[in-house]
Amino acid sequence: MLVLSRQRDQSIMIGENIDVTIVDIRGDKVRIGISAPRDVSVHRKEVFEAIKKENEQASQLNPGDLPGVAENLAAGQTAATGHTTMKIAAPPVRLAVLISGGGTTLQNIIDQIRNGKLSAEIGVVIASKQNIAGVSRAQMAGIKTVIVDRKATPDVGEFSKQVFAACDEAGVDLVVLGGWLSLLKLPEKYRGRAMNIHPALLPSFGGAGLYGKRVHQAVLDSGCKVSGCTVHYLDDSYDTGPIILQRCCPVVQNDTPESLAHRVFEEEKQAYPQAISLYQQGKLKLQGRRVIIG
Repeated sequence: MLVLSRQRDQSIMIGENIDVTIVDIRGDKVRIGISAPRDVSVHRKEVFEAIKKENEQASQLNPGDLPGVAENLAAGQTAATGHTTMKIAAPPVRLAVLISGGGTTLQNIIDQIRNGKLSAEIGVVIASKQNIAGVSRAQMAGIKTVIVDRKATPDVGEFSKQVFAACDEAGVDLVVLGGWLSLLKLPEKYRGRAMNIHPALLPSFGGAGLYGKRVHQAVLDSGCKVSGCTVHYLDDSYDTGPIILQRCCPVVQNDTPESLAHRVFEEEKQAYPQAISLYQQGKLKLQGRRVIIG
């Protein structure tokens, strides 16, 4: 495959029965479509990385190195190399959003996508309870919703298999927990592809039983002057995965759990979309316990 030589509506095979098609070209931006059989899992980030790698290799070629390349070079050639390198914008990241309650985090993600501030799409919303407000939010937005009732599946392993099977079926790139309260056993294929947000500055005020107002009450009881939120990768324990980013806010005199929760959530509304965007752009690198951004 040589992206530099492709025209609109041309299709390129990048793997067995997997085709990438140039859907639209606007200036130096290219929009692509992916076609694959139902039983083949294609992650958009992997396609983007494959195209990026081949563009980098192609940038070392001269127009005469391959037949047909010279004829397809458009305006905007560089003086140094004599050929054009198209900028392939990273495709929207496809999300599974996991919820256990009101769905305020889900709504924030929906709003950010609608406002054009987050390059993402929600492939499925998975709820651990029946009849919660978050399910209504998803249905009103026209998003496929799956209920995996935690009470009906007491075994953590079996419960987790059902959750991630729904993620697989929806073909998601990234799993996002938004007010999800149930422990999950993370499949190996989703390590580095699942995030959670916690309403405190981890590693403090995290762990089993510390969620919602309980977290904010614990912060107030401790006398802390600063709180905030933490976006972290998921692992097999509560709130112990590698930290991606954090945002802070003050704890003020006469705060209540409710007033502090409101202030922290304002930081969450910025932190989670930022972390998702960094993932979508391929800017998160996991090195042991450290997440390198860049």
